[in-house]
Amino acid sequence: MKINKKLLITCIAIPVFVGILAAVISGGGMRTFAEIDKPPLSPPAWLFPVVWTILYILMGISSYLIIQSDAKESKKEEALRVYAYQLLVNFLWPTFFFNFQWYFFSLLWLILLWVLVLCMIVKYAGISKIAALINVPYLIWLTFAAYLNFGIWLMN
Repeated sequence: MKINKKLLITCIAIPVFVGILAAVISGGGMRTFAEIDKPPLSPPAWLFPVVWTILYILMGISSYLIIQSDAKESKKEEALRVYAYQLLVNFLWPTFFFNFQWYFFSLLWLILLWVLVLCMIVKYAGISKIAALINVPYLIWLTFAAYLNFGIWLMN
């Protein structure tokens, strides 16, 4: 398969841009995070942007693999629709958590995101096993984020 570099860069840029925009909108999110009580195993603040950048890049690569696959267009469109939904839900979570400090609502929103990502992985698996597997770290990170969110809700 010949790599369409322009499409690959676009596919990576979309989730990275969404992540940057969410960070800008949530403003001093990491300041808020530093000031609240956190459960055990809470990572240092610097780790979050590193992990999220990697996850956004992986999301972009996996969407590229879906777009470039030989699957039926209707199957690809359905998978990419779930991808878009999860990206929108992902985009809104920091605002709910950091800006509004709606910790319980944010936990419920994160569970919705987790379900959407699982659905995305299942849809991707029917098209490209690699695209599906690339998103497993995302699901694992969301599971850990849910633990943190739950702990923060209980403690604050």
